[in-house]
Amino acid sequence: MLFPYIYVPHQMDKMHGFIDFIFYEVWCKAPISGAFRLDLFAENPELKEVMEAFFYSDAKGADFFYVHVERIFGFFATLTPTEIDQFKRWYQSNNDIEKVCANDPALQIARYADIRAIRQNLSDQIATFFKGLYSKDLLELKAIGDKIGKIDDHYQAFMTTNKMGKCPFCGIYDMKGIYHSTREAYDHYLPKGLYPFNSINFHNLVPACHNCNSSYKTSQDPAFTPKDPAGATNRRKIFYPYANHTYRIELTINLIKPDIDRLIPGDIQLEFGPTELSEEIKTWEDVYGIEERYKAKCCSESDGKYWVTQVLDEWKEDGRSANDFLNTLKRQAAKSPFADCNFLKEAFLKACDRAGIFNQTPI
Repeated sequence: MLFPYIYVPHQMDKMHGFIDFIFYEVWCKAPISGAFRLDLFAENPELKEVMEAFFYSDAKGADFFYVHVERIFGFFATLTPTEIDQFKRWYQSNNDIEKVCANDPALQIARYADIRAIRQNLSDQIATFFKGLYSKDLLELKAIGDKIGKIDDHYQAFMTTNKMGKCPFCGIYDMKGIYHSTREAYDHYLPKGLYPFNSINFHNLVPACHNCNSSYKTSQDPAFTPKDPAGATNRRKIFYPYANHTYRIELTINLIKPDIDRLIPGDIQLEFGPTELSEEIKTWEDVYGIEERYKAKCCSESDGKYWVTQVLDEWKEDGRSANDFLNTLKRQAAKSPFADCNFLKEAFLKACDRAGIFNQTPI
């Protein structure tokens, strides 16, 4: 990830608060609570109002929410105290997104496969419920919308603060912002199809460009390495999308062959730094296809090859040296690294310079 987002608190965070209450105060206390009833929500008056509205509603999303809360309550009522404690650890760990990203060994994160190993039927119900929490059928209901607001409003507030305008996962594509009538999708950073309990946690919901979200990351699990031939996987560090510290990814490009006209991805080598972020960088490269995408852009007629033409044209037609161009670009990249892909453009043109491409005699 090239840069972190700034987390923007919003009214929609209340939805995750509702789920916290349901989990800890309703489900986890089910073995001692007796029958399921609306009084169980009395200590959270806003949530109780929602549950009452859903009880009397025949809307698809309302029925989905109420029925699954009640059904999962019934499963929790049969759990032992030890099993309840295990679910609490899983819930807390899965929602501590920052520590999951840091691969904190103290966390006992859970995927649906872990729950299935204990209670197959309960795992199925939890999966259906948490995957469905992010649906329009639910979030656009008036009873819930009056409490938590609208996700489009959240996006507008988010982009008002996060003004970079580029996708932080690739730095290549523009992000739709406050002047667009549509928005980018929110990626479930820890995929909702694999991880229970955090599908409506906005620390796990991250706007991303369509290419990063739908073409490259898709449903990959960034927190685990892909299976090796023996079927094993290991946890790994990943960038936390809302890190409260800044960093700068270092990119060095080297050309194996200095023939720009015939340049192909195999002629390009990429090196990333700094070394203290090497594990996070490797995961980022793997999940988002960074090497393939950056090499393709450098080989493109309208990107990398055009960048070279710009330098040669400046040299030939305006009497300026390649050094002048590169020095200007260096200042631009330092000030605005993601405008016009300056971070990639600078690294590529430096590689061209080292390869002697700008030392030819101008025509």
